[in-house]
Amino acid sequence: MNVFIRLAVVCVIVLVTVDTYAQGPCLTASKFGPTDQIGNVNHITPEKTLAATKLVTKGKAYRLGVETNKDTPAYPPRTFAITVVQPGQNAGTTLGPTKTTYNDDMINGWAGVGSQLDGLGHIGVDNLYYNCNRGIDFAFTDGLKKLGIENVPAIATRGVLLDMAGYFNTDIVKEGTAFNRPEIEGAMKRQGIKSIEKGDVVLFYTGWLKLLGKDNKRFGSVAPGLGRDGARYLASLGIAIAGSDTWSFEVIPFEKDAGVFEVHQILIPLNGIHILENINTEEMVKDQAWEFLFTLGPTRISGAVQAIVNPIAIK
Repeated sequence: MNVFIRLAVVCVIVLVTVDTYAQGPCLTASKFGPTDQIGNVNHITPEKTLAATKLVTKGKAYRLGVETNKDTPAYPPRTFAITVVQPGQNAGTTLGPTKTTYNDDMINGWAGVGSQLDGLGHIGVDNLYYNCNRGIDFAFTDGLKKLGIENVPAIATRGVLLDMAGYFNTDIVKEGTAFNRPEIEGAMKRQGIKSIEKGDVVLFYTGWLKLLGKDNKRFGSVAPGLGRDGARYLASLGIAIAGSDTWSFEVIPFEKDAGVFEVHQILIPLNGIHILENINTEEMVKDQAWEFLFTLGPTRISGAVQAIVNPIAIK
């Protein structure tokens, strides 16, 4: 009888332990609660936005998106094509007494082409996505049921531009060059940037877009970019979004012993930080516009994973 009692006690302990583990926070749990779908964008409060408007001293606006077309290099198998049509106007037919004519366009392509925002449903860790969402539960062919781009609110916050080409004293930072905490802090010191704060957008300039249209093979296969330690450092500061002028955002080839797109994993599922890619900050670097008001309103396509964007920076 004592043997059966001991066995029963062991079974109860095991069941309680398993149940407690199952109810505990998962690897990608949000610090903003179980219903959170926007991650560190939560740090962009009205007070944060108001403070950022005070960075506007010249009134100059910069569009940060590149042109997107069929020739834009993209991560395989992504493609992009536009078709322009004139519905109901065959053989020169016009509409009404004033002979109205018009053009419409159709897009056949991927949202992850050109200047793009990676949503929180983009990258996971073994099919576990941001805030404990399992891929099998929310990712369907007709759209994400959670973490879609449509959840991203209007963004207006402080932006910080780090000139990594200037830091390394080169026109184009060499592929495979990782930006980690020493490089980030070194660039900040060089540019007189005192701090990176919660809710900020941090952009890296490498000069990589100079290759676009000139050496697309090199442009789209390797890149300088953020390293794992750098990603963890920025996450510890509570930034909302990180971006760069490269297709990959993170360093390619990956750092030694790094996983495939591990920097994306650190930022998106583990810390709820959105990523921007192919962001054109060339003109801002020329103007030394290091701190500015950053604005973004991505297309609200329900269930979309990514969005082609054209952020606006104002200095």
